[in-house]
Amino acid sequence: MHINPYGEDPVRFAVELAVDPPSSAADLVARCRAAGVTDVTGREVDLDDVRRFLDEWLGVVDAPDEAARADRLNALLAAASAYPRLTNHAGDGWHLHYRDPDLPLAGVLRALISVGTALHLAGRGMHRLGRCAVAECRRPFADVSRTGRQRYCSPACANRDAVRRHRARVS
Repeated sequence: MHINPYGEDPVRFAVELAVDPPSSAADLVARCRAAGVTDVTGREVDLDDVRRFLDEWLGVVDAPDEAARADRLNALLAAASAYPRLTNHAGDGWHLHYRDPDLPLAGVLRALISVGTALHLAGRGMHRLGRCAVAECRRPFADVSRTGRQRYCSPACANRDAVRRHRARVS
């Protein structure tokens, strides 16, 4: 059985790549493999295309409201995804892909992250992407919390802000 590779994991991977962009094609390939993107062997790597896509994806994160977020994400989906197709490319079982076969790695990531983001937002709530509430941080995050009320990119930023608020009250 294959677990759906679209959704939370690609969204988390998009955040990781946006926060710490790959420094080289080899770095991108290694990080893709570590994230479970298994079909990267022999794919052409256009690092500039990946970086451009991540900038477009951050536009989804920074959308001012749900309608704008949906419009921006729909544009990414239109440019990235194809009709769903069954594949057994790795010989380990049939599963769905939302992209044409033989795409360069940037195209694979564009489809994986766009469809994953759409499923994440549709399934968990359109508000489940954001920027850290700490003004000097502003890193993007994907809210995968149970409550759907995440405001910080990490526990470190949440703790730092809590200490700041506490000190402001005490003084």
